[in-house]
Amino acid sequence: MFDVLLTGVRRRKGMRGFLGLSILLAGTPALAAEVNIYSYREPQLIAPMLEMFTERTGIEVNISHLRTGMLERLESEGRNTPADVVFTVDIGRLVELTDAGLTQPVNAPEINDAIPANYRASSGHWFGLTARARIIVVSKTRVGADEIADYEDLASPRFRRRVCTRSGKHPYNVALGAMMIEHHGLNTAEQWLAGVKANLARRPEGNDRAQVKAIHAGLCDVAVINHYYLHQMATNPEQQPWVQSVRVIFPNQDDRGTHMNISGMAMTEHAPHPKEALALMKFLASPEAQRLYAQVNGEYPVRPEIQLTPYLVQLGDFKRDELPLDQVARQRAEAAKMSDRVDFDE
Repeated sequence: MFDVLLTGVRRRKGMRGFLGLSILLAGTPALAAEVNIYSYREPQLIAPMLEMFTERTGIEVNISHLRTGMLERLESEGRNTPADVVFTVDIGRLVELTDAGLTQPVNAPEINDAIPANYRASSGHWFGLTARARIIVVSKTRVGADEIADYEDLASPRFRRRVCTRSGKHPYNVALGAMMIEHHGLNTAEQWLAGVKANLARRPEGNDRAQVKAIHAGLCDVAVINHYYLHQMATNPEQQPWVQSVRVIFPNQDDRGTHMNISGMAMTEHAPHPKEALALMKFLASPEAQRLYAQVNGEYPVRPEIQLTPYLVQLGDFKRDELPLDQVARQRAEAAKMSDRVDFDE
């Protein structure tokens, strides 16, 4: 049918023929419209939102899932990159791409009005899609109910050889250190990190799930993780006992609140399909996509009006640190150096 219609259009002459072809292509979005994504997010975590986007717009979505090297790949591709939008799982990676000149600003009321200012770049170069709390988990049987309340307590001598964590150079922990620098200043933050290192039960290793497993196994009593790992582990029969062995603490409820990070998006500097990319970004900030994100991933929607899932309701309400992530990002490089200075991973 398409070939027949296209032939009919080509038989016309002059400007009218070009107009007819334009209308025809606009009516076949599956053939004419697409958007390409480079993603650090696991495909199954974003597939439901992208499928809904294609159903509503007819714009096809192509995903390249990367484990590492997104910045280097975009730099090497330059103007020839096929990527329109990037998805990352940490504020640090978004800022790295922005600082390298690999993103472009987006100014859309549908996005700016939906996403709180502390979860997006003031320059318009990146936007949060979901929020994740960096929580403390403790052994239900070996840590008292009032024994720990704040991140600062992780450096207390009473937790000597009782703390487990992943690498201090991992972006999640770098962001936590950057937050401490922004709130306390470099000297105090470095003293705190040295105190946490002194309390480690073992050399930093594994991911956030591994820290919960270590508490269950009795290797340590306290760990810092992203909250949504508990949601994922609760659906795994092997890991359910790990989750059941820990109690959740949202730190710093009596002062600034719990540190929040984001998964986020940005449009690439040389996006070949900027119109489609913008349509996707607007959709992902919409109530429908935000609601679906929370259901699939166990993360907090960045839109404050979205109803929480039963899992998030069960965790309870808590005070969030409203420090703009722009400010946290400014301290990332210093936080990484701070980790090296205290030999955190050694």
